[in-house]
Amino acid sequence: MPWLEVPSSTSPYERTLSTSPSQRALSTSPYERSLSTSPSERVCERSSFSFYRSVRDHEAVWLLEEMRSMEVFTWEDGAPRAFPPSDALLYSLVHDHQDYARYLLRRYGVTALAAPPCRFCCCAGASLLTVAVRYDRVSILGLMLDALKETERPDRQTDRETDRSDRETDRSDVLQSCGGCVHVADAGKTAVRVAVELSRSDCLLLLLAHGARPDALDDALQRVVAADASERRAAQRCLYLLLLFRPPAPDPALALTLGAEPQRWQRILGDEVFRWLLGAAPPPLLLQAMRCLAQSEPQQIHALPEFLQPHSWQ
Repeated sequence: MPWLEVPSSTSPYERTLSTSPSQRALSTSPYERSLSTSPSERVCERSSFSFYRSVRDHEAVWLLEEMRSMEVFTWEDGAPRAFPPSDALLYSLVHDHQDYARYLLRRYGVTALAAPPCRFCCCAGASLLTVAVRYDRVSILGLMLDALKETERPDRQTDRETDRSDRETDRSDVLQSCGGCVHVADAGKTAVRVAVELSRSDCLLLLLAHGARPDALDDALQRVVAADASERRAAQRCLYLLLLFRPPAPDPALALTLGAEPQRWQRILGDEVFRWLLGAAPPPLLLQAMRCLAQSEPQQIHALPEFLQPHSWQ
């Protein structure tokens, strides 16, 4: 899908709205064929497109929010509706408007993290966390995860334990959410899995440090095998970050995978890590020490000297 690549100066959304009605009628996209079916809908399209371009051009936050809340409407279920914060955050992600993303997350919290609707063919139904990983928006991803962390703070004294349990459930749901639309490349994938597939180690560390499950170890192993020389270092870093955050209990399925080709995996992982994953030895001391650091101060991993970085463990 074109929108899942690094955005060019003219996006598919802009090209869609700039074509003539006859050209749109010939389009093979259901989204494009649905455009401009009524005068009211065309007004919504023009206002939405104007807002999109303003975000793309990194206009001032106050101007964007004034447009979104007073002038911009979207067409949904046969009627105009106010442009939601989650759609505005999607635009901020696509065009890396960090100031506007920060405002939206501070003002609306987790409400701004709702999955985009199916009218966005680029990421229909996808988690905004997944979109942030695919576009490699590390700074905005950190802001999004901080907004999720804010939900852990109790708002009142009564029923504090119940509130905390509900908030942790909501946070886990967002962290583990998957894209549900078949039109997108990331359908059915968590943000962690997308980070592993794209070797986005900085994004992966943020996700794991904020409580995402390290459930893509098989993907990480295959990524290391498939990566060429220029990508292997980033792939190895993702693999070892998952190892830092995985439960200490042995994984029988993983042990079977590694045991099927022991020499190959021993060469890739190193003897100590390989024997640990097989369940034949305790975790290496360096990995145990790094796990303590990852659980207490994960941001300090970047400050470690080169020979202690995860991709250097062999």
